[in-house]
Amino acid sequence: MAKSGLYTGVDIGTNTIKVLVAEYISGEMNIIGVGNAKSEGLKNGIIVDIEKVAHALGQAIQTAEERAGIKIDKINVSIPATQLEMEPCQGMAAILGASQEITDDDVLQVVSNALVRGTTPEREIITLEATEFTVDGFTGISDPRGMFGTRLEMRGLVYTGPRTLIHNVRKVVERAGLFVENIVIAPLAMAQYVLSEGEREFGTIMVDLGAGQTTVTAVKDQQIKFTHSSPEGGDYITKDIAAVLETSIKNAEDLKVNYGEASTERASESETFAVDVVGQAQPQEFTELYLSQIIEARLSQILTRVRQDIDRNRLSEIPGGAVLMGGTAAMPGVVDVATRILGINARLFVPTEMGLRNPAFAEVISIVNHIGMRSEIDDLVSYAISGNYTYVEEGNSYVEPAVSATPVETEVTETPAPAYQAPAAVAPKQEEEESEGLVGRVRGMFGNLFD
Repeated sequence: MAKSGLYTGVDIGTNTIKVLVAEYISGEMNIIGVGNAKSEGLKNGIIVDIEKVAHALGQAIQTAEERAGIKIDKINVSIPATQLEMEPCQGMAAILGASQEITDDDVLQVVSNALVRGTTPEREIITLEATEFTVDGFTGISDPRGMFGTRLEMRGLVYTGPRTLIHNVRKVVERAGLFVENIVIAPLAMAQYVLSEGEREFGTIMVDLGAGQTTVTAVKDQQIKFTHSSPEGGDYITKDIAAVLETSIKNAEDLKVNYGEASTERASESETFAVDVVGQAQPQEFTELYLSQIIEARLSQILTRVRQDIDRNRLSEIPGGAVLMGGTAAMPGVVDVATRILGINARLFVPTEMGLRNPAFAEVISIVNHIGMRSEIDDLVSYAISGNYTYVEEGNSYVEPAVSATPVETEVTETPAPAYQAPAAVAPKQEEEESEGLVGRVRGMFGNLFD
């Protein structure tokens, strides 16, 4: 059944925090609001100052609210692939109902059994991908509910991350007066949105060239096979420009954006520009070629590390080649340099959504797309690992917990899975008042989204 509703995605980047609000109508995504703010309190993609990040997030949220004409109280936020670990899991549950027809409860039980081992104290389960269900030996089932059987099995992939990283993301969202609806693994969401069905099936490498870090992800057989992040991105290029030309970081960033050419083969030796140099009374002239030499040197170093990841994991023969995205990838000539250094075909991914045709927006669009396109069975599996339920003695039933202004950290329990109920909308106490005429106001603002 196609989804309908409003979803807000947030990409907390090293240089910019991006917020996107989308309305899903019968499974179709319509972007109704976008906001962004200059990031503070992050280093190499990692939160180092919660208060500063929360303040910047609040600014980006406010801009998105004004454009969309709604009040945002809960968000879907991404986390990077830093120290991400993937591990296969499997579980089994006997079907005990009188009719032996598989229900939501049985799916919750088999997921709970698959996670019975739990995790180490320093790590937390982020999500679980159910790759297939098996009913009485019949494999390849995507949704077993309603089927007759006596034995239900599930195979999947568990994704875990550092508890500190996940806690800090939740804390930032809480300090901004919001609630975390879902934490989304960035490479997982981007593989779904950026790559075609064939690219996910036969194999493709995604290279996310961000400001604070570079992430390499290999996807094959519809699954992530490898992902790795290195703390070196576009900010290193900016710092190199500032150091060599002896100018401020702000000037260096402007030069990179306005005159930057990643490939020296395409740069002009006659095109010049003036630069305010520290200690000099008059601006100094530099050529586009000289600037390009600085950029290409650092970009080549970043991509060489990517090539090492590819070679180390024997990914060079993957037929889909490399797909480049992220703000740094938008610089002219990056694809040429990547093709030469990686030794495989490379292409640039540019979103097609109105007003967002820049590789820097790939992640935030992917977040909303990932949540909006989730199936009922995906929501059920996500609910099974959330721990957001309490046991009620009378009637042996389970109910949702009371809404709290403070988000509760996800924990994996070893108790039998509860009866599934559709999660109610959750928001901080100060945001509990309902917005009247939501859809009407959303549609009324649509024409002014990108003024």
